[in-house]
Amino acid sequence: MTPQTPTAITSSSLPSPARPAKTVIVGSHGRMGAMLLDRARAAGLAVVGVDRPLAPETLGLACDGVALALVCVPAAVLREVTERICQHLPTTAVLADITSVKEMPLRHMEELWPGPVVGTHPLFGPQPDPQADQPVTIVAGKRAEASHVSLVSGFFTAIGCRVFAASAKEHDKAMACIQNMNFITSLAYFALLAGHKELLPFLTPSFRRRLDAAQKMLTEDAQMFAGLFEANPHSSEAVRQYRHMLNLAAAGDIDLLCQRARWWWDGE
Repeated sequence: MTPQTPTAITSSSLPSPARPAKTVIVGSHGRMGAMLLDRARAAGLAVVGVDRPLAPETLGLACDGVALALVCVPAAVLREVTERICQHLPTTAVLADITSVKEMPLRHMEELWPGPVVGTHPLFGPQPDPQADQPVTIVAGKRAEASHVSLVSGFFTAIGCRVFAASAKEHDKAMACIQNMNFITSLAYFALLAGHKELLPFLTPSFRRRLDAAQKMLTEDAQMFAGLFEANPHSSEAVRQYRHMLNLAAAGDIDLLCQRARWWWDGE
């Protein structure tokens, strides 16, 4: 089969999903890894989980005969973990990850693994609403053919997710705007107001809703989101664009900003 480029795959619909014969989830004790492992087992997939200390004998047994290796670890340790598991994978195995940034992780995985690489990003957390849409971005690496992408999309569709294709750049630019800007603007806003006890009697319901919504992101998950912000090559440009919006507000162009913001409710 002639290898397809990422552009060829992302410019058309994804190939038909195919269930992988065996999947190993690396990082199966983490929140996302454990959730994916449980759902894969419930869906009847042949799947095995492995986690630290990632001893060679454990990896050798877990990776034996796998068609798909799904690495569920933070982007900061992805290269180190990938380097360990690649020594035990069959040459035909597809290597995939679930990090929230794609350009850098794909480069790292392709440097370490001569076989097919496919990046993924589940756009939901470890405790998703079972009734809600659960989209997963699929990003084909340089050596990934349609059959390799099929195995990855097949894993996620088998557990009830909706998959769609994108390039690594498309994904990271979108995440810089959606995920990283949500984090950094909330961080800056609440850091600005921190310590001002004189404000406490004036808190409104809308402020409290925003405060509650940001609590987990800025406390429990702050380090993770900070790492993702720094790892995404498009974060700085998104901040510059946001600063332009703030400059419009400072100049008094509030009506213009309101008109632009109404796009979310008025439709495309």
